[in-house]
Amino acid sequence: MEIAGLVLAAGAGCRFGMPKALAPWRGRPLVAHAAETSRAAGLSRTVVVVGAAADRVRAAAPGLDYVENPDWETGMASSLRAGLAALADSSAAAAVVLLVDMPGVTPAAVRRVAALASPTALVAGGYPGRRGHPVLLGRDHWAGVARGATGDRGARDYLRAHAAEVHVVPVADVADDLDLDVPSTVGDRA
Repeated sequence: MEIAGLVLAAGAGCRFGMPKALAPWRGRPLVAHAAETSRAAGLSRTVVVVGAAADRVRAAAPGLDYVENPDWETGMASSLRAGLAALADSSAAAAVVLLVDMPGVTPAAVRRVAALASPTALVAGGYPGRRGHPVLLGRDHWAGVARGATGDRGARDYLRAHAAEVHVVPVADVADDLDLDVPSTVGDRA
């Protein structure tokens, strides 16, 4: 079964001071790290959604499968919609969504979530007391996720509305879901 990776990397990083996709992480841009996480997990194809500084992101990490989100300023939801639309013509049964600013999500965590892939699956990585990333969206849910995604909430409202269907897979032993919101968080861990 084909499982795609979907890296959301279109934001300007206003609070961060630069597009997070370009921030250095262990010697390379975060966008390259996220795409490598998807590849190392064995996902069949990885689409990277760009927007702010798209040309600079492409130049910093050439050779990736990019799709541009012309509405990136409206928030993460438009990037999720753009990515799912780019995958619509593929044979992927599901997509694992990765956020560029969460480098603690590992290939091992992605593999655990992807192990439950099917067209009807909704899967989230589990951390003590909460669910987080990575998130797997089965193909049968893509249209509903796209319709319900607004602002910076991405698939959150859809997953909440379908909570009984979401399978949470523990990943805290192999990943963390720290969201890099300020440059000092990168400097502390890069």
